[in-house]
Amino acid sequence: MRTLSIRIDDALHRRLRLRAYGANLSVSEFLRPLIEDAAVPGGRYAYTGQDELLGVALQTYALLAEMAAQQSGGIVERALAASRAMLRERGLLDPEEEAASGMRPTSLGKEGRAP
Repeated sequence: MRTLSIRIDDALHRRLRLRAYGANLSVSEFLRPLIEDAAVPGGRYAYTGQDELLGVALQTYALLAEMAAQQSGGIVERALAASRAMLRERGLLDPEEEAASGMRPTSLGKEGRAP
């Protein structure tokens, strides 16, 4: 069996040690099921600090998209095309999945805007 070393602050270690002690387990035995859950493809989602930021970004996007749609529907389509192009250029959007979904591939022009 492999050993995994991670750095955590003292307060977190103390809380984990107390929880493990309360369950009559070692810290390793206490954490192992959580780590196993996080490693199972299609298993329970392992939340991270990035999820909160992503949630805020998605809510902000939804609000801006609604405001833009009220002003001009064309703004929303251009913004979506530009965001898809940026995601694709960074390797965050699979062109094959995009094609299968019926989305039209776009690329950014000189000014960083979708054509």
